[in-house]
Amino acid sequence: MLPMMPIPDTRISLTGQPDKPGHSLEKRATIVSTATALLLVLVKGFVGLMSGSVAVLASAIDSALDLGVSAFNFFAISRSEKPADDRFNYGHGKIEALAATIEGSVIVLSGLFILYKAYEKAMGAQPTSHVGISIWVMVFSFFVTLALVRFLSKTAEETNNMVVKADALHYKTDLYSNGAVLVSLVIIKFSGFDMIDAIIGAAIAFYIIWSAIEIIQEGVLNLLDVALEPEMVEDIRRIIEDEPNVTSHHYLCTRRSGKVNFVDVHLVFDREISLRDAHRASDNIEQAVANLDPKHSWSINPHLDPFDDSHEEALRHAQQQA
Repeated sequence: MLPMMPIPDTRISLTGQPDKPGHSLEKRATIVSTATALLLVLVKGFVGLMSGSVAVLASAIDSALDLGVSAFNFFAISRSEKPADDRFNYGHGKIEALAATIEGSVIVLSGLFILYKAYEKAMGAQPTSHVGISIWVMVFSFFVTLALVRFLSKTAEETNNMVVKADALHYKTDLYSNGAVLVSLVIIKFSGFDMIDAIIGAAIAFYIIWSAIEIIQEGVLNLLDVALEPEMVEDIRRIIEDEPNVTSHHYLCTRRSGKVNFVDVHLVFDREISLRDAHRASDNIEQAVANLDPKHSWSINPHLDPFDDSHEEALRHAQQQA
């Protein structure tokens, strides 16, 4: 059986893929996103202040928040990749969920600020000027953000890292925002309908806030030790039931923390089976379960029972709660 506490620094998953030291792909992704956000803040902030466009200025503020979030994500991933120790026996993977929850909250705040600026513009703030250069800046921002989103999405797909997935979703909202701002500026340039800037700015704000719900929900659920995906839990159950030496099982519990999937289960064997055979059957189950998700390491802790004691344990638990 695999040890659960602590997980060693040189941890190798049951699939045989070792964790890579140094700058991981996840860290490199946060470095790239931080550098990109800094570039966009400088460009959009200058043009937004010069032109008075609330849409461009709102986009610059959003990029400034992106800069802070991406820098925080680098810190969070660096901490989450630290090995388990005597104080944190299960590792530091929860930091990823915490970072994702914070990032989602920041997105909500940025959406509220953009909504406020749109309200100001609708109430008669100064009209948009320097529309031509603003359009070129937003074209530049759109394609830079598009390249970043494609990179982050590919990294998220390869690593299944919650922080990188949140960052990819975050910048995807920025991509849509940049496109919407570009549309508003083009309308202003050719029609003079300046109110469209406030309308599209408000629409961007509502979209940003709505998109943050998924990020916050996933982060909170992981902090609360939500079970693995239902399909994966069913696959684990099927693997256990397909092992001929296991007569039944109970107390199957799963969760995920960072890069590690945790599984606890009670396996019931025939009373006459030898410890060696029961151990071999348990190892077979562990290997098959780990193959379900090669992108994560696994910590599987089976408890071997000579008979089904689930009813007795449930009764004792009920008595303790009484």
